[in-house]
Amino acid sequence: MDTTEYKTEELLQSRKAKKFNLWLGMIGMFMMFAALSSGFIVYTASGVDKGIKTLLPVAFTYSTIVILVSSVTLHFAFLAAKREQLGRQRMLLLLTIVLGLVFFGIQLHSWSVLAERGIYFVNNNASQSFIYIFTGLHLAHIIAGLIVLVRCYLGALKPIPFPNNQFRMNLAIIFWHFLDLLWIYIYVFLLLNQ
Repeated sequence: MDTTEYKTEELLQSRKAKKFNLWLGMIGMFMMFAALSSGFIVYTASGVDKGIKTLLPVAFTYSTIVILVSSVTLHFAFLAAKREQLGRQRMLLLLTIVLGLVFFGIQLHSWSVLAERGIYFVNNNASQSFIYIFTGLHLAHIIAGLIVLVRCYLGALKPIPFPNNQFRMNLAIIFWHFLDLLWIYIYVFLLLNQ
């Protein structure tokens, strides 16, 4: 086996490992939110608190729309990367990053709306604290997603070799779509328990 074949095989193994780690991380995140959901259900079923007992801020609806649109823009960025249209890929990645930041800002605004209503992280109705726990943990993952997107954007600026760009975009789109679906789950779960 010559050096080129060895490096190619090593690169393929590295990519498989990275993709596996991404899926493993997403499964862990899913399990964490499933455990939180179960904890919420068990806690409210105990009768201590009967649900969140508050209307969710309308801003959560806006943030849902924003994150859905960001998934669409990232999908088009991915398609542009596949066609080696770096200018279009950069523009759409930048738009996705901006939408991610808008989502983040809307979520923070939602917390201020909750605080204005007298709903704080620590309060007499602990089930209301779950709003902050769910959305706060999701925001932590959004930060990770934004870092991934910025890395893709910087890779499209250089430009890095086509297969590397394609692989980064592939990981980014899997992770960002997962965050999108995770938010939809959180939003629907909170709506059903208000």
